[in-house]
Amino acid sequence: MAIRVVVAKAGLDGHDRGAKVVARALRDAGCEVIYTGLHQSPEEIVATARQEDADAIGLSVLSGAHLTIFARIMELLESQPILVFGGGIISDGDIAKLKEMGVAQIFTPGASTTEIAEWLKSALANH
Repeated sequence: MAIRVVVAKAGLDGHDRGAKVVARALRDAGCEVIYTGLHQSPEEIVATARQEDADAIGLSVLSGAHLTIFARIMELLESQPILVFGGGIISDGDIAKLKEMGVAQIFTPGASTTEIAEWLKSALANH
């Protein structure tokens, strides 16, 4: 059965090129991808993941609001077994904070789409 992943852009961040590139790469790697489009709230993203029976949520945040947005998504998921990962221009210190919240992985600029797809498959196999 294919991995189902929601790829999302939260808040007022209007730059979705990276999210679309990752969505296409995951699709090419055999995943079923649901792309939410721009300007989604954490509530909408989690609702979509639940409705779509997603295995993972991939969140792209370039607005600088990553700590707030990821924290809300993790809170909304409670203890649901949905893997959360993301990408953006995020400092090492903030990456550590996100991982403490339960975010599984953060990819920064320069990460290859192959690396992201392989990591997702491996992470879900061990999740």
